[in-house]
Amino acid sequence: MKIRNLLRNFVMEEDGVGTVELILILVVLIGLVIIFKTQITELVESIFDTINSQAGKITK
Repeated sequence: MKIRNLLRNFVMEEDGVGTVELILILVVLIGLVIIFKTQITELVESIFDTINSQAGKITK
């Protein structure tokens, strides 16, 4: 009887659910970054190139 109650309490306990969800979200985000690394790098470089080329117009 005690074992059944302990097992039921263990299954019903939700203390670690938030941590598990956070870890799963991080794993998915890291996976997406790894998959799309070259596209993300090209996009960021393009944005910075545009910023650098447009910065000269502001100072003149």
